[in-house]
Amino acid sequence: MDDARQIENLLYLYAEKIDAGDFAGVAALFRDADIVAPAHNSVVSGEEAVLAMYQQSTRLYADSNTPKTRHLISNVIIEHSPGAASATARSCYTVLQATDALALQPIISGRYRDELCKREGVWGFARREMHVDLVGDLSQHLLFGL
Repeated sequence: MDDARQIENLLYLYAEKIDAGDFAGVAALFRDADIVAPAHNSVVSGEEAVLAMYQQSTRLYADSNTPKTRHLISNVIIEHSPGAASATARSCYTVLQATDALALQPIISGRYRDELCKREGVWGFARREMHVDLVGDLSQHLLFGL
């Protein structure tokens, strides 16, 4: 599989893990990385801190142990030179959610700006900027107000 496809799969793997409620799996993707939210002037670094962030911010439902979301990643643009061990990616996300109290709907949409690096032949995150563009009803998703 070529590097660009491996990077794209990494972006999708993040979405798959968060929708499954696998916060430990999400945190492992960022073990050597920072998650930056410029609008909140926050930086979370490393696996333990990322795990704590998701556990403290994202509601899990007892019947499924998931957040009952679907993260859709789109408009992926990867910039990478052949043979290089670093790359950047830009993508959009749209999060859908449906719960007993919320009909299926988009609840948030925005952009990711990722810096990636290849370590021991495997692509991973080095830095992710999360930008929020559109906000809907997050009352069933987040454990805090945005």
